[in-house]
Amino acid sequence: MTHTQKRIITLVVIALTASVLGRLAVRAVLNRLVGGTLFGGNFL
Repeated sequence: MTHTQKRIITLVVIALTASVLGRLAVRAVLNRLVGGTLFGGNFL
């Protein structure tokens, strides 16, 4: 595996992780505002 391939794979993994964490952070903030639970309900 070339250095470029490793770099691309690493960037993809980081991007996916960041998007998942970002969505969870947004949901946590919105749920604080509406007073809901983080993983319960049908919100979002």
